[in-house]
Amino acid sequence: MKTIFIAASIMIAGMWVAVVDVYAAGVDHTLFASLLSSHVKDGVVDYQGFKADEAILDQYLDALAAVEPSPLSADDQFAFYVNAYNAWTIKLILSRYPDIRSIKDLGSLFSSPWKKTIARIDGDLLTLDQIEHDILRKRFKDPRVHFAVNCASKSCPPLQGEPFEASHLNDQLNQAAKAFINTPRFNRLDGNTLWVSKIFDWFPEDFDGDVIGYFIEFADVPMREQLEKNKGRIKVKYLDYDWSLNGS
Repeated sequence: MKTIFIAASIMIAGMWVAVVDVYAAGVDHTLFASLLSSHVKDGVVDYQGFKADEAILDQYLDALAAVEPSPLSADDQFAFYVNAYNAWTIKLILSRYPDIRSIKDLGSLFSSPWKKTIARIDGDLLTLDQIEHDILRKRFKDPRVHFAVNCASKSCPPLQGEPFEASHLNDQLNQAAKAFINTPRFNRLDGNTLWVSKIFDWFPEDFDGDVIGYFIEFADVPMREQLEKNKGRIKVKYLDYDWSLNGS
């Protein structure tokens, strides 16, 4: 694995942040942590703030490009690719910001924004689709990835205000899953109808074809008790997906 020494003092949101670190045993996400804490509040993304700090985002993306992922632990790899996906999605939005209302504006009838080769990783150029589907979903087989990667849209599970870290990855993924499943604008139980995000319709195999069972695992009381009591009578329906930008 490559070792990169960084010694710098940078300004983020009007504050100087000292960065002195070594990329060795894992991947340092300090730059991304500072950007997220400054420009993401309750899932709402301040793209104007990110635009002002785009040079710092570029510095973080350069650092990711210099990392060799394969020697990392499984949790470090998972966190690395999730953070890379989210950071490159922000970079993609900034390529047209502020003249953009949806990430879909960056595609066309014949091309998808998720199929643009933009992400510089391990000496290659990857698409967001490759990171999500060919690496994260295929390699790690953890459905909680759907609550970690962010597609810059209002119906997408919110972008977290901190990067994912190997040291407490499981807790972060559980928190993201619980927060999404228990937020009524994303999912809700109405009588015997469970209204859920289209994510559960697009990727049923990731949830073993048992959406209700997955909700029982992460739902809060009283939703969990109602689902357990009436599981055989619950019908699953899917909410419309709002692709408008998740900015303020």
